[in-house]
Amino acid sequence: MKFGILKERKNPPDRRVVFSPDELAKIKQKYHDCTIRVESSDSRIFTDVQYQGMGIDVTNDVSDCDVLFGVKEVPVDDLIPNKTYFFFSHTIKKQPHNRKLLQAILEKKIYLYDYETIVNSHNYRLIGFGRYAGFVGTYNAFRAFGIKFELFKMPKAETLSGKDALITHLKRLILPPLKIVVTGTGKVGNGVKEILDAMKIKEVTPENYLSKKYTQAVYTQLDVLDYNKRKDGQVLDFTDFHHNPSEYVSDFERFTKISDIYITGHFHANEAPAILTREMLQASDCNIKVVADISCDVNGSIACTLRSSTIAEPLYGYLPSENKEVDVFHPAAIVVMAVDNLPCELPKDASEGFGEMFSEHVLPAFFNGDKDGILKRAKITENGKLTERFSYLQDYVNGE
Repeated sequence: MKFGILKERKNPPDRRVVFSPDELAKIKQKYHDCTIRVESSDSRIFTDVQYQGMGIDVTNDVSDCDVLFGVKEVPVDDLIPNKTYFFFSHTIKKQPHNRKLLQAILEKKIYLYDYETIVNSHNYRLIGFGRYAGFVGTYNAFRAFGIKFELFKMPKAETLSGKDALITHLKRLILPPLKIVVTGTGKVGNGVKEILDAMKIKEVTPENYLSKKYTQAVYTQLDVLDYNKRKDGQVLDFTDFHHNPSEYVSDFERFTKISDIYITGHFHANEAPAILTREMLQASDCNIKVVADISCDVNGSIACTLRSSTIAEPLYGYLPSENKEVDVFHPAAIVVMAVDNLPCELPKDASEGFGEMFSEHVLPAFFNGDKDGILKRAKITENGKLTERFSYLQDYVNGE
């Protein structure tokens, strides 16, 4: 088995990589019958010399490898026929801009695995960069608040060495008695929680958050049934919400009336109700000043996310009364942070964590006959066709 680590070719180049030099050295030690090659790159967070220092072969040609690992989409012209690829393809939600990519993958008879499709038998995602998006998104939320109200100045996350440096800067802040609401309890939501806890911000229950006043900054972390309710008033469980999302409406407005900062860490299914609506934002008693939309679902569940922002220009203002973008310092503007590639700001931490997760949860499947079905479930294409699990993409491939 020959593994190849791809150079990132999407522009601007992503500095992250699937495996750090240390992780590849551990893999070589554990699986003696695998060969590993790293494609030379001058943009990734780890240098060619660092890989070579761990005894890893660095080359300009990985075309002899069986399995190729990248982070972002591989440009169509660079796809090698009949290979197995792992990367974030951004096709499984039928994203229009990547239709040609999936068509090319099928045409070239490539076996495609997307990191988002790597799940266990309960359909729970096993790997991802979500935790690191949570770290940076939380940092950026406070940075946005400081900029908007000219309270404090913080350097951009991308200029810092890693998570510990983020926390060091955050712990220096003297905060007013803010109320911070977080949606989501998965990898992203728990990444947010990790940073808030490290800042020693007090966590309170949703009930206390809604009913009590505090003299210090506090946060509450909400699960889906805390911010959605059934239209018929029944109180059921998460399973019902999962199976019948169209029977629910958002119950988030009670939080918008008392929250200063909203940090999104949720997964939002297409059929689920919008969470933060235009009507909520336009209400005279809406108190939200900053929305850090880590989910960054444009025209999706968060009405003020009019577009994704960038690491270079992470913030924009949203004017609720006119539903349009304005300057951050407009007196009636809510500040929106909607960077769609937040983990890129912590490339070292994110790469190390991602590789560890892949080694633990996925790599054994290559050597144990995929006994738990992890690779089988994740495979999107095979021999020029969509696999059964992803046959729903056929109309997308056809351009319908």
